[in-house]
Amino acid sequence: MNNQPTNILNKVGKLFIVCFSAIIVLTIILVLVIFDIISLHPTKRLPDIYYMNYDAAALDDSENNSMIKYGYQIFNETPKYIGPHNGNPDMVFQGNRLACKNCHLNSGTKPYSVPLIGIIQRFPQFRGRENKIGTIQDRINGCMERSMNGHMLPADSKEMKAIVKYLEYLSRYAPKDGNIEGQGFAKLKLPERAVNLNNGKTVFETNCAVCHTSSGLGVMGADGYTYEYPPLWGDDSFNHGAGMARVITAAEFIKANMPFGTTYDNPVLTDEEAYDVAGYINQQQRPLKTNPEKDFPDVKKKPVSTPYPPYADNFSTEQHQIGPFQPIMAYYKKTYNINKTK
Repeated sequence: MNNQPTNILNKVGKLFIVCFSAIIVLTIILVLVIFDIISLHPTKRLPDIYYMNYDAAALDDSENNSMIKYGYQIFNETPKYIGPHNGNPDMVFQGNRLACKNCHLNSGTKPYSVPLIGIIQRFPQFRGRENKIGTIQDRINGCMERSMNGHMLPADSKEMKAIVKYLEYLSRYAPKDGNIEGQGFAKLKLPERAVNLNNGKTVFETNCAVCHTSSGLGVMGADGYTYEYPPLWGDDSFNHGAGMARVITAAEFIKANMPFGTTYDNPVLTDEEAYDVAGYINQQQRPLKTNPEKDFPDVKKKPVSTPYPPYADNFSTEQHQIGPFQPIMAYYKKTYNINKTK
């Protein structure tokens, strides 16, 4: 009888050792499984070129660097220098008060928000909208006439030269062809339906209005020239000839960048939410580009979500604006053997 407590303690001790050993073994197995999963699906690191120094504001005041810094200032505070209220009537080239940084985030260096690293090496470049090979100055003026709802900046102006200098500065580490991962937009799975405008409105009110306001007209910055959060429609927004006025393009931008702070590898919105809110935003009133019918002289090259005619098909303007887009894409494949993704 005196040995019974001892036997019980021995049995409990052995049971504890067995359980503890089992926990250790299971923990090791779990760690190995997790490690195996991570090795099969590693975290994707961007190319080193995104981690280089692009801080133009820190440059000294040498003649060359002064031009780079001026280009950087124009890029980030565009309306202060060439906008409609800058105080110099001879230097008004914008019709709105957006800044280049509003689309090309992080001063043109954020991946999947059309970063401009390597842009210099990619020009001259053929563009379907003009149906010809154009210079980097032509491309900048494309933005001036569309995203900025303005008119062309003279190629020999100090401002144009400064912008190009800044783009050269951003491109100095780029490969010879200028092509880098993340140079355009993130891809999304396009819903096989038309935009749901009601859902788009809900997504906007839940995720976008906190910065862009419920009116969609943005928040002006402290300088009184440049928006802290840009308008998404209205007189100070991009006109309907801008790339961002196309639902698919806007959805791809939104997916990887919005709400503000979102990254391509950690999106907040689903593909369907990005699609619907892009459609909702682009159905709001905005400036109209003059002579849009002159865009895409070869109309077969026109993206399927371009919101204005003419088209090389018989689908309605409404369907080109809000989809569904797959039937249009199928038509181009069958009729012209053209694979369209936008």
